[in-house]
This record gives sequence, structure tokens and C-alpha cells, in this order.
Amino acid sequence: QLQLVESGGGLVQPGGSLRLSCAASGFSLEYYHVGWFRQAPGKEREGVSCFSSSDGSTYYADSVKGRFTISRDKAKNTVYLQMNSLKPEDTAVYYCYVGNSWGQGTQVTVEL
Repeated sequence: QLQLVESGGGLVQPGGSLRLSCAASGFSLEYYHVGWFRQAPGKEREGVSCFSSSDGSTYYADSVKGRFTISRDKAKNTVYLQMNSLKPEDTAVYYCYVGNSWGQGTQVTVEL
């Protein structure tokens, strides 16, 4: 079975940091284009960041540039999203996507 298990979400104050993890099982994500999406209540799901395994290029939504960093640990078969300087508008359910697989989603809430 191909499965992605997300973790690392939670409640954080504005300006704080969180690191989301997406651990793959049943397949290696080394050769896949991976990405993170998020969806806030009443809003469409949007792409946050993508990482290309082929050339190492990355993409970041304008709203998170300079604050978020996507990375991959080959040994752990895990993709990460480091989120710094978090803002209330970052509050959403975050989903990891690899090929045809989606993570279960993890809630990130940024508030005082």
C-alpha cells in the first residue's frame, strides 16, 4: 500500500514556527514531485510549496515566500515543510501530496 502520514500540526502563536512531516510508506518518494497544499474554512485548496526530485527546483506561493521551506530526507523517506514567522492567515488544514497519494491532513492554527 502507498501511504502518506502527516504530523507536526498544532496550535502556535503568531510569529512562531512549526515543522510538518509527511512520511511515505510502501514506496520511495525520491523520484516524485512532492508538494504541500492547504485549505482554510470557506476557501479553496491552494498550493503552498512544491519540490522537484528531478532537478531540485522549488516553488513557493507568494504568501509564504521567505517564511516556509520545503525539504526531503531521503534516508527517512520523509518530506518536510518548515514554517516560520507564522501568521493567523496561515491557519488551515495542510495536506502533503506525492504522485497519486494525499496525506490525511494536519491542522495548523495560528492565534494568540
